Amino acid sequence: MRSKKYHLYMDYGEYREIIDALIAKKNDLIATGHYTDAIDEILIKLSRAKQKKVKVIYTA
Repeated sequence: MRSKKYHLYMDYGEYREIIDALIAKKNDLIATGHYTDAIDEILIKLSRAKQKKVKVIYTA
């Protein structure tokens, strides 16, 4: 079975919010003595993700 690929388009503010939320969750898990492997993998994937400029056209 092949895994599906997803594309997520976000601006810098949204990117920062996601990173901050993941770091806060990681800190909560560390404080309670749980594993943080899943959060670490997501943070690594986000840090390695390619950035692409996209032109947005708004229509009314």
